[in-house]
Amino acid sequence: MSFAATQSRPSPESKASTKDTSPIRVLLVDDHSIVRQGLKEILDRTDEFEVVGEAADGVQAVELAKAIEPDVVLMDLIMPNKDGVEATREIVEDVPNTHILVLTASTADDAVINALAAGASGYLQKVCDRDDLLAAIRDAADDSSSVSVGMLRRALGAAQIAPTRAKRSGGKLTARERSILTHFARGNTYAEVAAIMGNSAVTVRNTIYRIEQKLGVTTKQEIVAWAALNGLLDDDQSVPRARSGESG
Repeated sequence: MSFAATQSRPSPESKASTKDTSPIRVLLVDDHSIVRQGLKEILDRTDEFEVVGEAADGVQAVELAKAIEPDVVLMDLIMPNKDGVEATREIVEDVPNTHILVLTASTADDAVINALAAGASGYLQKVCDRDDLLAAIRDAADDSSSVSVGMLRRALGAAQIAPTRAKRSGGKLTARERSILTHFARGNTYAEVAAIMGNSAVTVRNTIYRIEQKLGVTTKQEIVAWAALNGLLDDDQSVPRARSGESG
C-alpha cells in the first residue's frame, strides 16, 4: 500500500506563536485503508485535529514519523513488515516529542502491555466511540494516559523494572514526595498538583525530577506504573485522564 505525508512539522517558533489555536497533528497507521479513511473522516469534522499523514505498516509509520514529527500517532498493533510495538519503540526513541496512542482490535493484554512498555502513551479499543477517541488523542498530545491499574502493573513488569528494586527505592521518598507523585500519577498536570499541594508548578516539576532520580525511572509511563505497583493508586479503578492545561 502507498503512504503519504501532507505537511511537515511547523518550526518551533511558528508552533509557539500559535500554541492555543494550532490543531493537533495526527499520523494514522493501520494496514486497512478503510479504517484510515474512517478515522480521517472523524478527525476532519473538527478544526481541533489535522491528519498530516497515513501509513499502512510499521516501516512506513517510522519513516513518516521521522519526516513530519506529528504530535500524535494513532497506531495499529498487528500489521505486516513491522508490527505496531516495534514501530512504537523506534518512534519513541527517534521522535521523542511525538506521542503514540494505540488503537487496536485486539483484546489480548500482552500486545497492549508490550506497546505501553515500548513507550505508548495509552490505548483504545477500535470499538470505542467518537468522543472517547477524540479525548484520548487530546490526552496523548498532552502526554497523559488512561490505562487500567492492573495493566500498568503488568506493563511495569514487561518494561523489566524490578519490583523489589522499585519497592526499595520507594523508601527514599519523603511523605510529601509520595503525595506529589500520587497526584501526578493520577493524571494531574504540574499546575494542578501545585494547586492541590500549595506549591508552585516549578517546585512540583523539580520534585518530579528528584523522584525520577531516586526511583531510576525516566518516563511518565514508568512513573505511573511504579505508582500503580506500589499501591499509590489502589483507590482508583483507572488512572484518570489529565484535564486540559499545562501538560506534565
